[in-house]
Amino acid sequence: MKLTIQRTQEGKSYDETFDVASLKVTTLLAALYEIKAKVDETLTFDAGCRSGVCGACAVLVNGRETLACSYKPQDGDRIEPLNYHPVQRDLKGEKKKAQETLKKVLPTSSILNSQFSIPLPPLTAEEEARFRLQTDCILCDSCYSACPVLAVNPDFLGPFALTRAWRYFTDPRYIEEVPNESIQNPKSKIQNPVLLDAVQQNGIWDCTLCGECTAVCPQHIDPKSDIMQLRGESLKAGYSDPNLAAQSFGTPDFGGGFGFDPNAGF
Repeated sequence: MKLTIQRTQEGKSYDETFDVASLKVTTLLAALYEIKAKVDETLTFDAGCRSGVCGACAVLVNGRETLACSYKPQDGDRIEPLNYHPVQRDLKGEKKKAQETLKKVLPTSSILNSQFSIPLPPLTAEEEARFRLQTDCILCDSCYSACPVLAVNPDFLGPFALTRAWRYFTDPRYIEEVPNESIQNPKSKIQNPVLLDAVQQNGIWDCTLCGECTAVCPQHIDPKSDIMQLRGESLKAGYSDPNLAAQSFGTPDFGGGFGFDPNAGF
């Protein structure tokens, strides 16, 4: 069995094929460790838990985002680093820029009962279920790498940041920073406006809803659905798609151009 790996050494990129037929190979990550230990010690890649939990070993396999520790390699596979991540060496990419997008959507307020000494009831099972799946994100950056929007707009927040925004939007423990006297019903003071405002520019309206992020998520999270939910809540709050506002569809002509005059009678 042969695996082709895109190498990047001293600023130069090239493909190198390794024959791993004689090596102990159970997963792609195991194959990478075997190559590093027995064939080429300069091979560089990221790894952590080896159990599909930390997300560090995400790579492209035949152009598709995959966790190396969860994938069984096939003869002829081609392995590359993730898209939109500056390559440091071989399969190791810099994730700092991608994960800094989280800072733009994290709540800025404190939990209500620590800020205003007004006790909140504990979360119900139904409330916790609203964001349970989104909390499972392991920040592997697979969805970020699969997103075609980032190819034309590098400032796009990206799928996992928008999923994180939806996670906090649905968590009733996060509220606006408001004066004590203005709090009548703590449950009605969820931090919706702050989070919604943070995802308008280079956010929910830039998404094409192609679903590539959902298809590659190893945790089965659906960022496309989360973005659609944020769009719906944004419309309720008075926001609108700026892309539509910028378009001009012209003035409809109901006159002589179509042979019909609405004021002429029948």
